[in-house]
Amino acid sequence: MSQHSAITLHELSFAWPDGTPAIERVSGSFSTGRTGLVGDNGAGKSTLLRLIAGELRPSSGRVDVSGEVGYLPQNLTLRADAPVAELLGIHRTLAALRAIESGDVDQAHFDAVGDDWDIESRAAESLDAIGLGGMALDRCVAELSGGEAMLVAITGLRLRGTPITLLDEPTNNLDRSTRAQLGQFVDAWAGTLVVVSHDRELLERMDHTAELFAGGLETFGGAYSEWELHREQEAAAAAQAARAAQQALKVEKRQRVEAETKLARRERTAAKTQRDGGIPKVLAGNRASKAQVAAGSMRGTLDGKVDAAQAVVDAADARVRTTKHITLVLPDPEVARGRRIAEITAGERTLVVQGPERVAVIGPNGSGKTTFLTGLLAGGDPVPGRPHGKLLTDRVGLLPQRLDGLAEEASALENVRAIAPGTPDGTIRNQLARMLLRGSAADRPVATLSGGERFRVSLARLLLADPPAQLLVLDEPTNNLDLASVEQLAEALDAYRGALMVVSHDFPFLQRIGIDTILELDRSGGVRELRNWEDAEQ
Repeated sequence: MSQHSAITLHELSFAWPDGTPAIERVSGSFSTGRTGLVGDNGAGKSTLLRLIAGELRPSSGRVDVSGEVGYLPQNLTLRADAPVAELLGIHRTLAALRAIESGDVDQAHFDAVGDDWDIESRAAESLDAIGLGGMALDRCVAELSGGEAMLVAITGLRLRGTPITLLDEPTNNLDRSTRAQLGQFVDAWAGTLVVVSHDRELLERMDHTAELFAGGLETFGGAYSEWELHREQEAAAAAQAARAAQQALKVEKRQRVEAETKLARRERTAAKTQRDGGIPKVLAGNRASKAQVAAGSMRGTLDGKVDAAQAVVDAADARVRTTKHITLVLPDPEVARGRRIAEITAGERTLVVQGPERVAVIGPNGSGKTTFLTGLLAGGDPVPGRPHGKLLTDRVGLLPQRLDGLAEEASALENVRAIAPGTPDGTIRNQLARMLLRGSAADRPVATLSGGERFRVSLARLLLADPPAQLLVLDEPTNNLDLASVEQLAEALDAYRGALMVVSHDFPFLQRIGIDTILELDRSGGVRELRNWEDAEQ
């Protein structure tokens, strides 16, 4: 495989309109082949992809690419009004075809079509290949599940076949079988592929792993597990070097103190000898002058050694990576064990959720999981043949899959203040800071935030609700979160004393939070209660 660079970054910087830096002087390159781009939430991965795709203009520096770039944004499912043709990226070609068919011979239409006269039939074949055959190209995203929308968009990128493709969290909302299908797509992907993801299985399919960390981009020639081992070895070596440097600094400082003590002792002896008249004053003065010069030289040498040792410590400390993770403490809603929270009717059976019970709702893409949650929260008439429910409390907190309950132009602080008007701004800022949205980040418009940052704003709205929610309804809560943040969320939910209803394809996460009841939906409207996770794997 050729290893020339498909994407090169030259001192690339980008700042938001308020001056907050998102990326500063990043240089590096992405080789041909498949690269997984990793890094903590807020490191700037999504911003970097948008700069490469041309959606953002750099504040300084530049991006060089070797060909046309296709791009799958992280916030794809926020565009609920987009038609399937636009998700596929063929809407302009289709519009030009329709114009030509109607008799419009404008050259611009022929330029837009190019060689894609069969684009409609190829689109139909591609949709059929992913199990969505017969889908109308004018159907809206809002009518698709989050997973279906993501799969359609990825299919469109394959259909267009750009030399360079950027995927930002492509496994969001995908069920297990669809993730496997995406993996097959990735294995056979033609051209250069850069994938931002927190999905270990997908990252293992990459040829290279690149990390955006502390303002730098480092690329490693191997898949995620190899890179992770390499990073652990580097971290251990850096920590050892820092300890050794600290020890060397202590030795130099001790020798400096010992030398100063000897010099002080000599000076006292010389002064006593001069007072006692042991030697002539002229000779004593010459000796004192020479002693001062020698002492000054010794001090300078020792100070230089201490400064050099301190510089080594500083350099070694700079190699030791320090990461920051969100801190979550969910409020205690004080739900009694006998308190009835909700009723879920599935077929002939009605399940009563009471006390701090935890319910997982699983099933393939398109089975109606989000629709079920929407109906439960809206309290509308049940859809015949579909599972439905009824809330028995008005203290409910929702974390929607699309994270679309936020005011886009308002800041994170303003979004939280809207649901907690009586809470002091200082309290809100402290809560946002615990979620790594500190200082100016809390004042930026939500529209400029990454998916992980949007999630944290939405979660902060739940945490500051007064009174606290007795039931938390979470729809794909691990989307867009780095692995450390998923761990923090799991620990917080595991300790939460209210009721939970969670839709997720992330089975390890569900197992971590102590699920009591597993409901599995299917595309035909059926529902079954599973006894254990082994049944869910089948």
